[in-house]
Amino acid sequence: MEIVLRVVFFVSFLYFGFVRGGDYNVLDFGAKGDGETDDSKAFVKAWKTMCGDDDGNTKTLLIPSGQTFLLQSLQFHGPCGSSSVVQMNGNIVAPVDKRAWLDNKTPNWIVFVSINGLTIIGVGTINGFGSSFWEETIDKRPTALEFRNCNNLNISGITSIDSPRNHISINNCDKVMISNIQLFAPEKSPNTDGINISFSTNVSISNSIIGTGDDCIALKTGSVNINITEVVCGPGHGISIGSLGDNGQKAKVQNVHVTHSTFNKTTNGARIKTWQGGEGYAKHIYFEHITIIDAMNPIIIDQQYKDKGRHGLESKKNSADVAISNVKFIDFRGTTSNEKIITLNCSKIKPCKNIVLNDINITTMNGEKSTIDCSSVVGNSDSSVVTADCFKI
Repeated sequence: MEIVLRVVFFVSFLYFGFVRGGDYNVLDFGAKGDGETDDSKAFVKAWKTMCGDDDGNTKTLLIPSGQTFLLQSLQFHGPCGSSSVVQMNGNIVAPVDKRAWLDNKTPNWIVFVSINGLTIIGVGTINGFGSSFWEETIDKRPTALEFRNCNNLNISGITSIDSPRNHISINNCDKVMISNIQLFAPEKSPNTDGINISFSTNVSISNSIIGTGDDCIALKTGSVNINITEVVCGPGHGISIGSLGDNGQKAKVQNVHVTHSTFNKTTNGARIKTWQGGEGYAKHIYFEHITIIDAMNPIIIDQQYKDKGRHGLESKKNSADVAISNVKFIDFRGTTSNEKIITLNCSKIKPCKNIVLNDINITTMNGEKSTIDCSSVVGNSDSSVVTADCFKI
């Protein structure tokens, strides 16, 4: 009996010693990787084992290449005993049809919660097979990846296609780096935002390609210190601040810098959108060195935004609309199919202040003279296409 116990102990020591050595391969925890078997329980088991290891060394959840893993909706919870890496070399797929989801009313598919020092890296693809959800109202469609209360987060290399709703949501996170990712969905797929950020600070997005049916990147309230550079957006609705102030809510967005990015056949380029009747502010927002390729609305501020099929509170006398100030659009170059290259539709109650339009060189595709539309704007411009009348209120 003593010999048997020693053998069992030795085998267990070898197994856990190997796992503790760094990699927690989901195949070792029962995942099949055939694209048909539900591997959710194996992923959760591997995560719990890895996350609970508190020896202080970085641990890796390995999703091996050459495999496709079918996952139902699931959550990975922290805090973990050490920094955690998800090495996504293989592919992850959702059920092909919403009727095959065990919970097709969940707001999210894959969620990471309260994990500090998390890295998601690899060359794998996440396929949400979202088309069966796109006919549903927005509140009945899940986001593909959500990161909630995750500080020091790094996402790099992965590809996400056909999410039922947002591809990536960043909520209540600090110090986030997103780079070299690709997010794709058909142009007419509704509300398939690429990256949606809310109540998060110190976020960097770089060197990525995003083509979806909605905003490539949407910055909601609580987005502070956001840097976006070398992002190619298209198709989609552009890079948007907002919408903000829906149903009278108080907005807070500040210190946003978008630079060296391209809008390719998008419905909008650089956009700020707020509902009437909202409160709060959006300020210190800079779009610089932007390339426009046949974008419909290259530069747009809309303080009377209304989402199709939804209704915010109408502006009332003396209501406090979301204040927009210190916004710069600098060095925009390219073409548009719209004669109206700039729209600044600001609030009479809270006019847009300190708006700068410099070095704007956008031409129309058909050679027609370009026009601008301004209302309730205070600012200045050195561009010949922007007349002084734009800033008279």
